Amino acid sequence: MPAASARLAGRLALGDDGHESGAAITKVATGIGGFDHVAMGGLPLGRTTVVAGPAGAAKTLFAAQFLAEGVRSGQPGVFVTLEEPAADLRANFATLGWDVAAWEARGDWRFVDGSPLAPTDTSARPDYDVDTLAAQIGAAVDRTGARRLALDSLSAVLSLHEDVVLARQLLRTLVLRLRAMALTVVLTVETEDDPGGSLTRYGVEEFVADNVVLLRNVREGTFRRRTVEVLKMRGAMHHKGDVAFTVVPGEGLRVLPVSVPAPAVASPPAPSSPAASSAAVGVPDASPSSHAPRERVSSGVAGLDELTHGGLLRASTTLVAGPTGAGKTMLATQFAAEGVRSGEEVLVMAYEESREQVLANGAALGCDLEHYEWALGSSSTGSSPTADPSDDQRGRVSIQSFYPEVASLDDHLVELQGLIERLHPTRLVLDGLSALERLGSQPSYRGFLLAITAYVRSIGLATFITATPPALHPGSSPAGGASTADNLTGLVDTIIVLRLQEVGATIRRGIHVQRMRGSHHENVVRELVVDERGISVGDLMPTGATGIART
Repeated sequence: MPAASARLAGRLALGDDGHESGAAITKVATGIGGFDHVAMGGLPLGRTTVVAGPAGAAKTLFAAQFLAEGVRSGQPGVFVTLEEPAADLRANFATLGWDVAAWEARGDWRFVDGSPLAPTDTSARPDYDVDTLAAQIGAAVDRTGARRLALDSLSAVLSLHEDVVLARQLLRTLVLRLRAMALTVVLTVETEDDPGGSLTRYGVEEFVADNVVLLRNVREGTFRRRTVEVLKMRGAMHHKGDVAFTVVPGEGLRVLPVSVPAPAVASPPAPSSPAASSAAVGVPDASPSSHAPRERVSSGVAGLDELTHGGLLRASTTLVAGPTGAGKTMLATQFAAEGVRSGEEVLVMAYEESREQVLANGAALGCDLEHYEWALGSSSTGSSPTADPSDDQRGRVSIQSFYPEVASLDDHLVELQGLIERLHPTRLVLDGLSALERLGSQPSYRGFLLAITAYVRSIGLATFITATPPALHPGSSPAGGASTADNLTGLVDTIIVLRLQEVGATIRRGIHVQRMRGSHHENVVRELVVDERGISVGDLMPTGATGIART
């Protein structure tokens, strides 16, 4: 009964004797976007969590963000620093939008400097008095009324003791003192790379932690990828496995699970548009009830709406796959232009072409996208800065050009989500998405695609994705891995295949609707015509044509 067990997550509680009594374990929010979903509610109240990971895994930020969320929710906190000076931490946290100095002045946050003193005899290891540290913490807790405590990093104290038995005794003493203060505690500890067994030779997770969270910082290609795993959580359910996260300027850590509920976005202008804002990302069918009529949106391409029996479905994702020069970007540009003509808000993400080239593509198809371009600084309900009174029935388009190498896969995902939440488009174009294949490993890239498709489906976006086969896009596909088109096959609703075929002495473009979930469609190959009038779908391709490039 895995599903039933998941629904009962957090239904255990601590009794007066400190043991599980069968009611719900209360959890507290960490303030880390996406993590509380992975932890099924946050960290258990009144318990100790060890956050372990190598250097650069963001352990200190995790602990600080946990405290910052406590302050925002009326739970003062104490930050015990055993390595970095409080002044440096205060300055670092300010870059994430946390005014720690103001919180300190208000009595909601207090630093305790428990750094070991350097011995006068450099050949000797300094003694560390855990009782003194506990007394310092107790005094800070009394002054602030703290409910949360972060201690960073336990490794600074443990490394002072070669005797493992003695180190464990000191550790137990400290943890017992902290538990007596009725605090929810986060302790950070540094590990060597990816721990396979014990986190440290002192057995921190065995002797101290009710909960263990592992942070990883693994190099993939030209970038490092951070992931988080809830290794254990006594008496409470949690999601299993590694989940990607990144550090967002002005925010802090943001975990990127596939199944986080998506925020609401503006509904499409048509009265019959589906309301999918409350759906959860990762739900296979986030569309309205099957008894309700499913809205169609025009592709803007003469003949393609006929092939799809009325146009593409709203709240569906369409993949257009084909070789270079087959017409993918022209189809995507026409889809965006049609959205503008229909009075919709459109977001175009170009991963291989500049903004100027996107505008030129629109002009070649008879649509002046620049006239309806949407400045990022404008309100989601305001008018286009270049619009005139005759444009009242027109929509707007925002064109964003991002070359793959400027960011990691996770940062590209965060950027896309942020733009959608800010601009509230009803149509989305991801042109040249296959260019991102080279940024990470095959598993991380597939996770990236899964997160994108689940996210856009959950908020009801009409999404148009173009991808190029790896054989015609050298260096793009991860070694030994599938291409974007292969990975997306099971994740999208509609697949449109473009091909170049040799007919006599000429090369002709062909178009075929390979699949369309929830709708009938024509199962023929027609010619895709590009001329001075734009792009359109023509007659059936001649029989006997030789395919020179296929997906």
